Amino acid sequence: MRVLRKYLCAIVLSASVVSGNAATLVEPTLHLKPQGGGGRVALTLDACGGQTDRRILSALVDNGIPATIFVTGIWLKRNPAAVEIMRAHPDLFELENHGGRHIPAVDTPQKIYGIRSAGSPDAVLAEVESGAAALAGAGGPAPKWFRGATAEYSPSAIAMIRKLGFKIAGFSVNGDGGSLLGAKETARRIAAAKDGDVIIAHINQPTHAAGEGVVQGLLALKQKGMTFVRLDDAEDVGNDGTTD
Repeated sequence: MRVLRKYLCAIVLSASVVSGNAATLVEPTLHLKPQGGGGRVALTLDACGGQTDRRILSALVDNGIPATIFVTGIWLKRNPAAVEIMRAHPDLFELENHGGRHIPAVDTPQKIYGIRSAGSPDAVLAEVESGAAALAGAGGPAPKWFRGATAEYSPSAIAMIRKLGFKIAGFSVNGDGGSLLGAKETARRIAAAKDGDVIIAHINQPTHAAGEGVVQGLLALKQKGMTFVRLDDAEDVGNDGTTD
């Protein structure tokens, strides 16, 4: 792993020297490949830190709605009971890598939505690898997907993460605006998801009104007959080199 780390960092440093400027950040999209039959969507929920929104977790279990949960090392330590529930329902929950400390995967120093970026190639790799290690320590399958904090990346960081073997999870529907939207708007956005959409929302803010809207939107989709799938259960297409 140390040899790979040095190789990946050398690639990024060389690219930086050539460009001479920090790269423009990208926010990748992700869609499911079309499939015959009824509509399908993938629900992805970020667990950045904090606690667990039991409104969402209970609704998923009670209604048999599968979801891909992107967890940080911070959230894993604070929420063992929720992790136990998810592990007890492997048919519903796929746990994936959201980083060790919820640091944006950007290898130049800057702030994204007020959060300080990793700031260097080594720091990006540390964030990805520590997140994977935290999941390994919590038991269960090794993660295959990564989503960085803020879901924005420098192109060179995307290349490094892909070389580590992870697909990078973009999205096509921002369901809850970082868990800052009200219940009504969150429900409207999620309920409007179409065949092939990948929804992003949050499961770590139990005091936010958005959580209620997540549940309402998901139940509306289910009532329409929409099928829910996890990312590993469908073919996906992401732009910016995130899945190919």
